[in-house]
Amino acid sequence: MIWKLCYNSFAMDIKRLVKQNIRSLSAYETREIPCRVKLDANESPYGFSMASKAISKIETNRYPDPEAKELKKVIAKDLAINKKNVLHGNGSDELIYYLIAVFGGPVLYPTPTFSMYGIISQALGERKMSIPLDKEFDLDIDKMLTAIRKDKPGLIFLSSPNNPTGNCFSSEKILKIIDATRGIVVVDEAYQPFASEKGFIPMLKDYKNLVIMRTLSKIGLAGLRVGFLIGDEKIICEVNKVRLPFNINSLSQKIALEVLKNRKERNLYIKSIVSERNRLFNELSKFESISPYPSEANFILFSANEPDGIYERLLKKGVLVRNMKGVVNGCLRVTVGTPGENTIFLNVLKKVV
Repeated sequence: MIWKLCYNSFAMDIKRLVKQNIRSLSAYETREIPCRVKLDANESPYGFSMASKAISKIETNRYPDPEAKELKKVIAKDLAINKKNVLHGNGSDELIYYLIAVFGGPVLYPTPTFSMYGIISQALGERKMSIPLDKEFDLDIDKMLTAIRKDKPGLIFLSSPNNPTGNCFSSEKILKIIDATRGIVVVDEAYQPFASEKGFIPMLKDYKNLVIMRTLSKIGLAGLRVGFLIGDEKIICEVNKVRLPFNINSLSQKIALEVLKNRKERNLYIKSIVSERNRLFNELSKFESISPYPSEANFILFSANEPDGIYERLLKKGVLVRNMKGVVNGCLRVTVGTPGENTIFLNVLKKVV
């Protein structure tokens, strides 16, 4: 009885022991919803055949290479940069965590955008600041520059192409932001492989406070959790101080290595996704009650009459998209799938709309 009373007392006091910034934080939730066609998570519809071959060569009793030397070497070659300018991470989320841990806040970013910038900032007890995008889903440069002058952010995150809007931000505006701050500007290029623009890697030699973030998740390796930073060697060295040892496992390193070497198959899948994205956009534009937004990513955001009803009716027919309620109200987001999946989505959409 005494033990039970002590246990209940301890359970009631748990929140008192939790840091204030964590008490108001909600856990990031991802729901697995059974469906016939899954087009909600910005995943690639294509996997890679060489993955199974790579598995047989892994020594499971040994720790993985802590520096991921071979993987960084291939990444550097692929992007025509020095391997000293690359740092590996367990997905982009881990790298965002490291950046905020090293450079602190305030952390500035536009909204709507990738939610983890704000979530991780709060988890680490750093002040977060969000500036709404303009009506064209581009950066509100005046408000961004005002926040930089007033609050002097330690970190600025800019996702371009942006999730969930799909567009690239104005390069001119991004460069103005880099020039205006003494903090670190992180251009998150998770969706860059699908964009018509080359991205900001060529700018690294001119801007020492610029960091590029990339991931392999969107090109077909979401299950591996492999991301990487590209930046000045001094920045990479500082962030590497907080990197956890063996943060990318042997399986992920080996498969990623094989996939990156096979540029032909990778580019074939990317071209298919871009082609299907254009087809989806054209078909969605034909609906009177739907307005798709131009996209440079592997998904399309579209506004619709009765989006909640359309979402539910699509799901009843086995097609899962993302309801953006609370993020971009009145909108749904569809990931580009295979030609067959996209056709099913369009045919079901015609019926439910």
